[in-house]
This record gives sequence, C-alpha cells and structure tokens, in this order.
Amino acid sequence: MKKLPYFFALIILISTVFGSAPARAQWSPQAKGAVIGGLGGAAAGALINKRNRAVGGVVGGVAGGAIGYGVGKHIDNKRKQRAAAAAQQRAVAAREAEYRRELALARNRKTTVTTTTTQASAVPVNSLTASAAPMPGAMAPAAVSGNYLPNPHYGDASKPYSNEEIRRKSW
Repeated sequence: MKKLPYFFALIILISTVFGSAPARAQWSPQAKGAVIGGLGGAAAGALINKRNRAVGGVVGGVAGGAIGYGVGKHIDNKRKQRAAAAAQQRAVAAREAEYRRELALARNRKTTVTTTTTQASAVPVNSLTASAAPMPGAMAPAAVSGNYLPNPHYGDASKPYSNEEIRRKSW
C-alpha cells in the first residue's frame, strides 16, 4: 500500500511531461523512448531487487533507458522510411501528371493546327511560277529554291519532316 502513491505520482509525472503539446513537439522518439524506458526500468529494478532497491533502480533505469532508446530509434527510422516513400510517390505522381498535361497540350495543338492546301489545281507540278495570277481562293506555293519547298507542317510531330522548316522534293 505504501507503493501506490509513488505509482500514481509516476503516472502523473509521465502524463504531464508527454501530454502537453510543446513537450510533444520538442521530444524526439529516441528521447521519449529513453525516458519512458529509464523510468519503467528503474521502477522494475527497484521492485525486483529487494535487498538493495537503489542499485536495482539504477541498473534497471540504465537498461530500460538503453532499450527505450533503441525502440525510439527504430520508430523514428520507420517514420523516416514512410516519409521518404511518400515523397517518392508524390514525385512519381507529379511526373505522371506533367506527362499527361504535355500529352493533352500536344493533342490540343494537333486539333488546332489547320492545314491549308498549297497547290493550285491549275498549276503544273514542276512550274511554280507558271501562272502569274493564281486562281481565286487557291494559294500558290512559295518557292524557297528550285529544290526545296516550305514545310507547312513544321512542328507537327505526326507529319514527315516535322523538325525541318523546308521539305525536299520527292520527285
């Protein structure tokens, strides 16, 4: 019966130290484990060693503190691993979202690109300057040189020669 007030005082002390918000924010898991293990080990050592309770309490406190520190370190490592895995998953999700956004932009560009016909039906294929007055509504091709034509599909990856401003003649 004499030990009951000490037990309640220990419970109140532990709840006061670890129960407040500032205390939780300042204590690392290793420190929490060491303190809880040390107090529990000291109490257990004092109860086990009936001949010399002080020595039992010191030995139990040291052993409990070391074990508590190890448990706290293990908990902290697991928390860091979970945080690193979550950060990696967020990075993968961000890369996938960026890729999907670029695909959507590319699809939108494809649908907004309008193709115009550059060859009038009355103009022969090899004479680019054969007609001085092109037909109404038809656009005559502009010659860059005798061997090259402008590429109206420059930048459109689905068309041939998409990365060249001029297109070689195929005849």
